[in-house]
Amino acid sequence: MLFKKKILCLIPARGGSKGIKLKNLKKIGNKSLVSHTITFAKNLKFLDDIIVSSDNKKILNIGKKLGVSLHLRSKKLSGDYVSDISLILDVIKNKKYVSFDYLLYLQPTSPFRFKKDFLKALKKLIKQKADAIWSVTNISNKNHPLKVLKENKKKYLQTYLNSGKKIVARQELDEIFIRNGIFYFFSIKKLKLKKTIYLKKSIPYQIFYEYFNIDTPNDLKLAKKLYKKTQGN
Repeated sequence: MLFKKKILCLIPARGGSKGIKLKNLKKIGNKSLVSHTITFAKNLKFLDDIIVSSDNKKILNIGKKLGVSLHLRSKKLSGDYVSDISLILDVIKNKKYVSFDYLLYLQPTSPFRFKKDFLKALKKLIKQKADAIWSVTNISNKNHPLKVLKENKKKYLQTYLNSGKKIVARQELDEIFIRNGIFYFFSIKKLKLKKTIYLKKSIPYQIFYEYFNIDTPNDLKLAKKLYKKTQGN
């Protein structure tokens, strides 16, 4: 609890993955990605409950051994194209969480995290009375969507967005971000009301350190190298 707000942490960790088989069980250092994430969450003293959601027995057993709550996913919620909001709504419909104010969504695939960022982000979210705060990374204007090109049906180049034709100088481009998966905080009330993670009053929290969002074998390889460099083991 922080500022008298009850906070739930949800760790989504299904067994299936197209990019890397059993991705959430892959190890960095001596721990699986899901173990790293659970351990990190348990060190966040402001959390009132931590849930691991999975369809995989090994992952659920890890959660059980580490002393967190468990959510067994149905087959319907275990496919490749299940949205984040579908899972979130299935979890927070539990009467146990009626009195909770915020949800921390903590994906195991972005294991490089620092507690200070979480505390700062949550304080910012509460202070500004926003609906959500997402960890993001700034993107260079060199890769701005308004400068992106594509081939049309005749194989000729054109701007991906029509509005890109109007840009003549980089000073006209807005600052842009990409979500990095390190964390999301959401207002539970707003999630239930709007039934989407794309809430109107969502604010950014910029991450400036090196990280990896693990989707491919190469991502995992590079993440292991970064872990050795930063942790010394």
